[in-house]
Amino acid sequence: MPRTAFLSTRIEPALKDKAEKVFSAIGVSTSDAITMFFRQVVMRRGLPFDVCIPNSATLAALEEAERGGGEVVASSTKNAFDEILRGDHNRR
Repeated sequence: MPRTAFLSTRIEPALKDKAEKVFSAIGVSTSDAITMFFRQVVMRRGLPFDVCIPNSATLAALEEAERGGGEVVASSTKNAFDEILRGDHNRR
């Protein structure tokens, strides 16, 4: 059996619950998800995502999404992006 290390951290309970629901939906445990994160950090020699300060437009969009607002797109992601690239995403 491989050696294991113990990781103890404090996190907001609501954030933990939300993340665990996502992990469950995709079939991984919290430990598996943390292990994947650590492997990506090692492989990339840094965080596996961009870390930056969002601009005001991005902050407004994030706040709108948290309130349950924003545009709901009834399309595949590919179709939605194709519409955006063609410039006709506002013609609905």
